[in-house]
Amino acid sequence: MPAATPIRSRGSSRQSSKAVSSNLSWWNPGPGAGGTIASGHVAKAPADGYTLIMLTGGHTASAAVRKSVPYDPVADFSMISTVTQFPFVVAVSADNPAKTLAQLLETARGKSDGVSFSSVGVGSTQHLTGELLASTAKAPMLHIPYRGGGAPVVSVIAGDVDVLVDTATVAGPQIQAGKLRALAVTSSEPWPLLPDVPPANKALPGFEVMSWLGLAAPAGTPADVIGKLNATLDDILKDPGVRKKLNDMGSEPYYSSPDGMRDMIRDNIVQWKQVVQQAQIPQQ
Repeated sequence: MPAATPIRSRGSSRQSSKAVSSNLSWWNPGPGAGGTIASGHVAKAPADGYTLIMLTGGHTASAAVRKSVPYDPVADFSMISTVTQFPFVVAVSADNPAKTLAQLLETARGKSDGVSFSSVGVGSTQHLTGELLASTAKAPMLHIPYRGGGAPVVSVIAGDVDVLVDTATVAGPQIQAGKLRALAVTSSEPWPLLPDVPPANKALPGFEVMSWLGLAAPAGTPADVIGKLNATLDDILKDPGVRKKLNDMGSEPYYSSPDGMRDMIRDNIVQWKQVVQQAQIPQQ
């Protein structure tokens, strides 16, 4: 998942969700550098309340794994609110003998080269989640990166890679089709989209990783504008139709204050930097 998507808004910030959405237009700079190009553009945009960006969990992963980014991931943005959150799924092929996460980790500990896991790329949130799982479990796991797309899923189904770490949206269809077996979700409780899949903390007490989407503006955006946008987003996320759509996509509404979003991003960066250091991931 890219780290950011910039939005250009020309509507009043205190409208209904329908009116707000009808006044949004998207500026797409093209993919690049894990979303840092988009974030860099918005960080330098006028702080007038018309240019917003939808950050993702990749925003903090990029800050941890890259030698440098062309902006400060916290100070150069006025945070508005988180929008949604979701866990990752740890899955294996239907032919894999592991029936539980504990069995998979035991297998990894019993092999000199451990087990392999796929992700959508070096430094992605999925990659760092897999590395955190390995270090927490003290079980060797070899990262096999792909360039996004469906290749990580296909590689696990085919048996070329042992483990998939990805979202329920990505893994869910193949789990339902019986081609993948979900061993755990990284939320602290079972996740509604996969209610029969236990949380990873059943095997690894305290383990939890939640990714997210969140709305931000350039630093210096007037406080009253941020407040109005925050209130509008709160209204939108309370709408039953919006909540259902997010649930159907494998996530849940996740409203926060601007300060709450800023603190979460700061804490995420600290956590991922520790993972990068422990796993000795070369900075990109």
